[in-house]
Order: sequence, then structure tokens, then C-alpha cells
Amino acid sequence: MDLIADLQQRNLIQDIMPGAAEQLQKEMTSGYIGFDPTADSLHVGSLLPITLLMRLQRAGHKPYALVGGATGMIGDPSGKSHERNLLDVATIEHNCNGIRKQLERFLDFSATSANAAVMVNNYDWFKSFSFLDFIRDVGKHIPVNYMMAKDSVQKRLETGMSFTEFTYQLIQGYDFFHLFNNHNVKLQMGGADQWGNIVTGTELIRRKGGGEGFAFTCKLITKSDGSKFGKSEGGNIWLDRERTSPYAFYQFWMKLPDADAAKMALVFSFKPVDEIKALIAEHEAAPHLRKLQKAIADEMTVLVHSEEDLAFAKQASDILFGQSSIEVLRSLNEQQLLEVMDGVPQVSGAKADLAAGIDLITFLADSKILPSKGEARKMLQNGGISINKEKVTQADAKIKEDHLLNGQYVLIQKGKSNYTLAIFG
Repeated sequence: MDLIADLQQRNLIQDIMPGAAEQLQKEMTSGYIGFDPTADSLHVGSLLPITLLMRLQRAGHKPYALVGGATGMIGDPSGKSHERNLLDVATIEHNCNGIRKQLERFLDFSATSANAAVMVNNYDWFKSFSFLDFIRDVGKHIPVNYMMAKDSVQKRLETGMSFTEFTYQLIQGYDFFHLFNNHNVKLQMGGADQWGNIVTGTELIRRKGGGEGFAFTCKLITKSDGSKFGKSEGGNIWLDRERTSPYAFYQFWMKLPDADAAKMALVFSFKPVDEIKALIAEHEAAPHLRKLQKAIADEMTVLVHSEEDLAFAKQASDILFGQSSIEVLRSLNEQQLLEVMDGVPQVSGAKADLAAGIDLITFLADSKILPSKGEARKMLQNGGISINKEKVTQADAKIKEDHLLNGQYVLIQKGKSNYTLAIFG
């Protein structure tokens, strides 16, 4: 497999050093990407570097995942307008352990594989590296005017930049030098905003050790509106199911606009490029079927979670957006129900009142699901109200105990897909 040619077909390559493609064609090559340990879970924005390492390994090369335990303590100016929060050792160690567990899902770390993945933490080689040793053995090899010329530095000089952040490129550059000398890592990959830091590493390898390192960067993934990919209205889309449920993860991909779906399919899917382009053509011929969104949502949900989670996500989607029945709704346990209803407005009621029954029209008005009893009565008469996916037809309908899901919840629907979860305590 020609990794660079495949990435170019997917419109991913931004910058590449001369000789990088030839190096990958010549022999099994060790290459690395850095991960920022600011949380104990990676997120959708981390999927591009993860899939790059997966593609590298599948092409027969050896992937290294570097977790920035040391760099997480100082900050990275690249693409940022302000200095980030610095982390302590205990927090970084906790976060690194969480990241390792996640990476094991995507990469083969088994010792029996010739190209087994390796995870390293740059804190391991920086914790005993004194400041004087660093400026003597590393700093003298990279001129200040070389460091000042970097775009990431120039942008931050306008708003103010600490010496700590200024030295970041030397720290990252030394990472590459250390891995080159101690692990025979010859390639660094990253996002386009890291190019300046990456080439500092190749310069250090050349100037300090007389070796040759290679690098390439991928284009930053943005949405069609220019905003950063990987966030939703609720914030990051995490790979940890406790932070973002598999259902919410699936829905993130399903909600991609058409223009974004085509781009993301090429970027993230492991299907051959010709197959993806054929799928894009099918989608363009009948966009209302959302074949592209369904395909990428299916593949990514299985990749990050499991086939079982995908099946549940589809079942859950059918509850809110399809024609599923009361039986399907009642089959969900409480955790599953709350996952499906994540983001659905909630109202509360008194469980004791259910014994005699709560007048539905009064409840709709009092809980502000509808603005008044008149509006509630009108919508009910027009067949626009459902309880637990069953249409209500009686004008004097009541909410009763036998409506309760998991002993506490009632799903009220107005119109086609406007839901409210009533919680009776």
C-alpha cells in the first residue's frame, strides 16, 4: 500500500518533506504523532491522528504514539490565541493512562508483531533533563531568528507570548531527535498547524546528529462553515462512552451536512477511495436518503465503540426519528432510555398524582409543553399528541401509572419529532 498516494487521494496532505514518500516505500519505517494529555479521553478531533497511525500500521510501518506529559506542562502556541492551562504530574499521568486504553482499541500493541505500536511519554526523558543541560545540548543548535520566523510564534507575538511557550518548538523538536536516536523513528506526522514545530525536529536531527528525519502534515479538518470539526452544541464529542454516549456519537455523524459528509468520508473511512467516491455519487443522486451520512456514521461507531453499540444507536434513532413502537421503547433500560433522551427537554410531575390520573391537557399547559390549555386541546384534537409513541385520541386522556417507563418516565411527543421527557418522582 502506498500510504502517501492514498492520503493524497483523500486530499489530506498539506506539507511533505522531500524524500518522505520514498522512505516509506523503501523499508518499514517508524513514525509518530503527538497527543495532548489535557483530558483522560481523546475526542473526535483526535480521530485524524489516530486514523493516520492506523493507516501507517496497516501499510506495514511501525506507529509510535507520543503523549506529551512534559509538553502538557508548558503549553503550545500553535493555532492558539491564549496560553492554555498547565497540568500537574498526577493529572497528566491519569490522563496518559486513559489515552493508552483508548489507543489500544485502534492500534496493535502486541509484542509479537514486527510493527507493533508503541506509546511513549516525553516526560520520561525530560524529567531529569536540567535547564542548563537543555540550553547547552539543544538550544545552541537552533538560532533564535529561525524560531522567530515560525508563523505560530509571529501570531502570538501580537498578543503576548511567554518564554515558556516560545521554547515549545525546541521541546517538540527534541522529542523527534530523542525518538530518532533511541527508537529509530524517522517520520513525524501531524496537523498543518504543527509544521513549524515538526521541522524544528528535523533541523535538530540534522544539525546535532547529522541524521535525516522526514515529516508530513495533514490539512486541518474544518466544517463547511469554517468552524472547527469535532464539536457540537454541547462541546467536544468524546471517544469515551461515559462522556459521549455511543448514540450521541452516532448522531454526530448522522447530522453532518452533505458538504461535510463527503469530505469526512474521504478523511476518516477506511474504504477504498473509489468506493467512497461511488458512494458520494449515489448520495448526490438522492441526498434525501442520506446514504453518505449513514455509511460514515456506521463505520465510525463500530470503529470507536462496537457493532452492538451501533445496533442500539440505530434502534434509538428510530425511537426519536422513525416509526418504532411502544414495545421498543419499553425494552430500554433506564440508562439506555436516558442516553436516547439526552438533550430532550425535561419536565417534572408528582408520581403520587398518577394513581388517580393526571389530565393530559392540563399537564401539557402547566408544564409549558404547550402555551395554553386551548393550544393543547387543539393539538390533541388534530392528532398531534402522543404518549410513549402512541397517538392520543381521547379529549379527556390522562397520564397514568401504567404509562411509566422504568417506573419514572413518560415520553410526550407533539407534532412529528418534538419530544419532552416527563419525570415523575
